[in-house]
Amino acid sequence: MKLARLSAIVFGIVLFVSCKKSDDDGATVDPVATTLYFPPLTGTDWQTTSAASLGWNETLLNDLDVYLQSKNTKAFIILKNGKIVKEKYFGTFTADSLWYWASAGKTLTAFLAGLAQEDGILNITNKTSQYLGTGWTSAPLAKENLITVRHQLTMTTGLDDGVPDNDCTTPSCLIYKADAGTRWSYHNAAYTLLYKVIENASGQNYNTYFNTKIRSRIGMNGIWNNSGYNNVYYSNARSMARFGLLILNKGKWDQTTIMNDNNYFDAMVNTSQSINQSYGYLWWLNGKASHMLPQTQFVFNGNLVPTAPPDLFAALGKNDQKVYVVPSQKLVVIRMGESAGNVQLALSSFDSELWGKLKSIIGY
Repeated sequence: MKLARLSAIVFGIVLFVSCKKSDDDGATVDPVATTLYFPPLTGTDWQTTSAASLGWNETLLNDLDVYLQSKNTKAFIILKNGKIVKEKYFGTFTADSLWYWASAGKTLTAFLAGLAQEDGILNITNKTSQYLGTGWTSAPLAKENLITVRHQLTMTTGLDDGVPDNDCTTPSCLIYKADAGTRWSYHNAAYTLLYKVIENASGQNYNTYFNTKIRSRIGMNGIWNNSGYNNVYYSNARSMARFGLLILNKGKWDQTTIMNDNNYFDAMVNTSQSINQSYGYLWWLNGKASHMLPQTQFVFNGNLVPTAPPDLFAALGKNDQKVYVVPSQKLVVIRMGESAGNVQLALSSFDSELWGKLKSIIGY
């Protein structure tokens, strides 16, 4: 009897310990509740879960279709713990259709830059001219030499975003405005040249390096198109969701670690400079005391998206291309389409409207 009682006690202790683990903050969490599902790298299989099983409001979730269609949406996906809760395509757009990420694709480049640094071929604290050569701007050499790759990642190069063509990457368009690191401005051209930085550092075509380091390792499709000044990514909606899931899991795809550098990852999705608190390495951050927006130097008080969870961070692109990641809710939300109403380069009224509706559905 004593042996049986002792065995029961030991079993109970083992069961308790196995059902609990400490997260990064030292809090105790249930591992079952935080397990993420990852779809196979090939094929169309992707597990789903019902809104009812999650305790979500199914009626409001179904009603969301009317709103999304009215906002010119082409594709919309919600992942919870990696599984599809909602996947909807509108009009002639299908699961196989390709669409542009616009500036939401900047986050792909931010992640790739971290992998290049991990490979030892790039150091983001190095001056950009080490990879592009001197004279890549029209700034005085002493001022150009202040600009590092990190400044490109954080939109703090100090180059003038008020030039007639904000996308122009020729030296004559890259004009000194302020010392690097002293001014935040959403300058597309300075960012775009990161693809040349990575190409020169890797000695590979940008698509080739990206496909090797990210796309093929997480089952994405798509291609970078660098015709003209811009370098824009095109893919289907599920590929966008795959990237969001990779980021939700802090750079790990199932049992495969894509990014080992936890310090870089954390820096990427947290405030990167003191000027715009809501900006990381090309990622937009919610829950901060203030934020700035493209094409203005005004600092707005309050959260980026007040209706969304404070820990949300997002890839935001022109005409409302969206990758939302919410670690506390284990959520990834994807939106592709035409402009939802007011053409903006990043944040728009759609963000707050959508998350206001999702809050009623999910109940966070």
